[in-house]
Amino acid sequence: MAFFDRLTQRIQNVDSLLCVGLDPHIELLPEPTAEAAQKFCVRIIEATIPMASAYKPNAAFFEVFGAQGWQALKDVIAAVPDGIPVILDAKRGDIASTARAYARAVFEKLGADAVTLHPYLGLDAIEPFLQDPGRGVFLLCKTSNPGSDDLQSLTLCSGELLYAHLAKLAAKWSMHANLGLVVGATDPNALAAVRRAAPDLWLLAPGVGAQGADLERALSAGLRGDGLGVLVPVSRGIAMAEDPGGEARVLRDRINQARQQWRQIGVPEDLPAKDRWYLADDLLSSGCVQFGDFKLKSGLRSPIYFDLRRLISHPGLLHRVAQTYCLLLDELAFDRMAALPYAALPIVTAIGLINKRPMIYPRKEVKSHGTLAVIEGEYSPGETAVVIDDLATTGASKFEAIERLEAVGLQVRDVVVLIDRQSGARGELSERGIKMHAVFNLDELIEHWSGSGAISREQAEQVRAFLQHEGH
Repeated sequence: MAFFDRLTQRIQNVDSLLCVGLDPHIELLPEPTAEAAQKFCVRIIEATIPMASAYKPNAAFFEVFGAQGWQALKDVIAAVPDGIPVILDAKRGDIASTARAYARAVFEKLGADAVTLHPYLGLDAIEPFLQDPGRGVFLLCKTSNPGSDDLQSLTLCSGELLYAHLAKLAAKWSMHANLGLVVGATDPNALAAVRRAAPDLWLLAPGVGAQGADLERALSAGLRGDGLGVLVPVSRGIAMAEDPGGEARVLRDRINQARQQWRQIGVPEDLPAKDRWYLADDLLSSGCVQFGDFKLKSGLRSPIYFDLRRLISHPGLLHRVAQTYCLLLDELAFDRMAALPYAALPIVTAIGLINKRPMIYPRKEVKSHGTLAVIEGEYSPGETAVVIDDLATTGASKFEAIERLEAVGLQVRDVVVLIDRQSGARGELSERGIKMHAVFNLDELIEHWSGSGAISREQAEQVRAFLQHEGH
């Protein structure tokens, strides 16, 4: 099983995002020996098993005892029950040949399930740790120490912060969806920026407890749309407690309370402007919007291409997209949501899980067997269906679907899309008495991305010229 699948399974089994740190500081031990360090950690493991989603031993506090410390670390990892992932906090990072040796040491000799790594040497130094889908990597992105801004917050010539750029790279580097990021809970703004840059990656967020991070703010900034995606490691706060198990339980419950407050079943009352633009940025960074030279179905060459089918590979982003649709749908009166195949099918499924409204869809081809259905799903003649699609270019595909819906007695008054390409669909639909609603217009997206430096001025002008001269 893939590493993050195992981690998710453990989290769901114990309903906990708490990662218990195992840092046997010498001053916490009855005597400065490897044996004392091993017993110290095993005691914490035994006390916290019901609350721990994972354990994170820090290699440095074992290595200080030499060969005996290395053996103690191996024994501590072996003491963690099966089914609970172990993340070795070792912060390795070296050239590829050395990285392969480190990977063998961490995974094969010590038996850890995941490891923390430095990103400074680039992809080839990370690849040896990513070869096995069952093993995970947490790449240092924006750390919790005061000096992290010296390098990690440098501004690139594109205007992007270095740690945000790294987060986008990490999303591409994850060979088997087994790469996450370390982002300090001490900087909620950085957590939010990294979550925008890498909507689906798991984040290890140290800093809660001794370093004084605000747990609630950190979770609000870092959680994915599914209420997961953040591990909260706590070491000294648990280790120094009179009752480590009781303290772990308190922390687990605090985390879950914060998650409950953050995650609303349904949809927020409105979408703040900044969140709308965060969503626009995430559509770009996820590859749902691409710039280049593309041949469209019409035969035209376009400098921009929308591939919203990619949303199915980004569940957190898909959830947020579905929420924005819900904001528009809440203002409309309808009985059924009619999804246009194929891009809108997963989108409307996600919407339905939020707003609990029933879905149907007109088939692209009439079924030639069984029920011979033209429309899939349950409906009754006379009901109103709102048509939902990913994009609107011209009205042609919408009219084809509307005609099939109306042919079985359904009424259509509204069409809802994520992006209006502004190529005539709104006017064509209006002439037929149908109102179109869009989360974004292409003009405003281009203006935003150009203004933020996400795309070049040249790219923006190419799209504007296409819209003006060829897109209509």
